Amino acid sequence: MGPTPADPGRALLNSRCGIKMSKPLYVAKPVLPRLEDFIPYLEGIWESEVLTNNGPLHQKLERSLEEHLGVPCAMLFNNGTIALLVALKMMNLPLGSEVITTPLTFAATAHSIAWNGLTPVFADVDPETLTLDPLSVEKAITANTSAILAVHVYGNVCDVNGLQAVADRHGLRLIYDSAHVFGTSVDGVPIGTFGDVSVFSFHATKLFNTFEGGLITSRHADDKGKIYFLRNFGIKSEEEVIDIGINGKMNEMQAAIGLLNLPIIARERDIRSALRAAYNAALADLPGVSVPTGQKGVINSEQYYHLVIDPTLFGRSRDDIYAALRNYDIFSRKYFHPICTDFEPYRGKPIHSVRNTPYAEVVKSRVLCLPFHSGVTEEHVNIIRDVFRA
Repeated sequence: MGPTPADPGRALLNSRCGIKMSKPLYVAKPVLPRLEDFIPYLEGIWESEVLTNNGPLHQKLERSLEEHLGVPCAMLFNNGTIALLVALKMMNLPLGSEVITTPLTFAATAHSIAWNGLTPVFADVDPETLTLDPLSVEKAITANTSAILAVHVYGNVCDVNGLQAVADRHGLRLIYDSAHVFGTSVDGVPIGTFGDVSVFSFHATKLFNTFEGGLITSRHADDKGKIYFLRNFGIKSEEEVIDIGINGKMNEMQAAIGLLNLPIIARERDIRSALRAAYNAALADLPGVSVPTGQKGVINSEQYYHLVIDPTLFGRSRDDIYAALRNYDIFSRKYFHPICTDFEPYRGKPIHSVRNTPYAEVVKSRVLCLPFHSGVTEEHVNIIRDVFRA
């Protein structure tokens, strides 16, 4: 339970009642370069008249990302969902076969499986990291299983060793949705080198953005050719089409934003790291409120700040806090809620689990992401603290 009504925290919050922030605070805020730095890139695009189709900025950003992420293969896409579709397509999985994934993810993860003519199968998450649980994955495997599509969430990294062991035992392909872990490493190993391939999103809400965009990485440099043709209609030359591909190319303006953003995200990441510490200091001692503590050996991407609120211990629900923050124009997010198995296309599908009740079903009504970016001020943190302690 929070403090009693006589406590200073409640009094301070009451004094702010009805006071709105001068500007709404959202859970995410895009990292943007200075507009004056973008103008020369636009002038260069206008002068060259090369707008897309593997242009010079596109090629430069791919090489820069290979270096930044420590991978030998980095292939850009117009968005992360198309990159997911291509990642699954390049595995050549049997039509109709099963791909095991998590229900605690954005809908695009499951959709990309179904769009490839494959069958999404859902397994439970680990209660500590909220990532796909290897034991539950193993329970979900059938003779028709062909792959695992695991998701790193909120900056938490999957049990990469455990999942790889399961994949190896059963001869399965292993793909990672890495939208939340740009720049992460595990014991010094770059996140984009685990599994068969990893897929990143460069949507505006991500730490590194190109307005919209995506990336496939692999530890094998010779994957570039296969990905290139799948990204560009399978076109080899003016007169040759050698594969069934899609239009996944990134345009030059997106690439320009990426080139400008890449050098400035370190500062944003440092700011978020300090904000994480401030949130933890403000909230970690509250009964029933679990704050993100980090993982041993993992450099966190600082993508999201998520809490898990147990209403039986805290005395109020996640939804109570969500509504109270909105009174101050502070917009947190119930992320992920609903989960994939609540959506119409997947409703009724079981969540395979080693627990009597899948933890994904429990945590979906308890998880809350707080605003987490350089626009969050000390005053915001104080209001959030007081809302929790009221």
